[in-house]
Amino acid sequence: MGEDVLEVIKDGVAVLTLNRPDRLNAMSGPMLDAMLEALPRLAEDPEVGVVVLTGAGRGFCAGGDVKAMAEGREFGGTTLEEKAQALRSRMEVSRWLHEMPKVTIAMVRGAAAGAGLSLALACDLRVAGDSARFATAFARVGYSGDFGGSWYLTQLIGSAKARELYYTADIVDAQQALALGIVNRVVPDARLEEETMALAARLSRGPRIALRYMKRNFNAAESGTLKDSLDLEAWHHTRCGMTEDHREAAKAFVEKREPIFKGR
Repeated sequence: MGEDVLEVIKDGVAVLTLNRPDRLNAMSGPMLDAMLEALPRLAEDPEVGVVVLTGAGRGFCAGGDVKAMAEGREFGGTTLEEKAQALRSRMEVSRWLHEMPKVTIAMVRGAAAGAGLSLALACDLRVAGDSARFATAFARVGYSGDFGGSWYLTQLIGSAKARELYYTADIVDAQQALALGIVNRVVPDARLEEETMALAARLSRGPRIALRYMKRNFNAAESGTLKDSLDLEAWHHTRCGMTEDHREAAKAFVEKREPIFKGR
């Protein structure tokens, strides 16, 4: 993995750190390519239960590299079709975060703006430090938005508020983000890593097969009908009932102890 993304795996938790702190972790081609290599690999890694995405230094991710935008070299290719395809292929990062069969958590300190906000929104959960600031930012640079942010934000907070935040590019602080439902938790910056990793470790020790199917249920619920959700839940619930984890949890309940899950 390149220097633009750092990877550490410990105790079932993979931490991916966007590593361009001098640019507030603004996206680069190598950064996105490294993410596109890492996420499918981690999705298949049986030793990994949770993926945490964060940024080095004082910010999460400032989004696109505005300097590269000004120089006209943000995307590859020369024609409209080539540029759009180059962007779309790298936007798969968002889809992997949203759909991979592992719980994904964004650990946000400082700015999460533009496509950086989109990456945070693509994760299952967001834990914010009290310094966190969120902005769609696209309107400030004359862009309409990418990396799925308009879809994720609409799902989280509803169309009217999502449109307002896109049109105005207003900055939302950590407490406002919590009130809106953009983030799940706000903690002091000094405890951000401790709190996030404790949550990640807890989920990693959980019933991984059941968590994987929960994620599929919620993703399906975002666009499916009630009947579709009921059908899917019935299959997934029955499948989980055939796992060793379920049998262990039922036994532990009777024995009044904590279950020990093995992801089987």
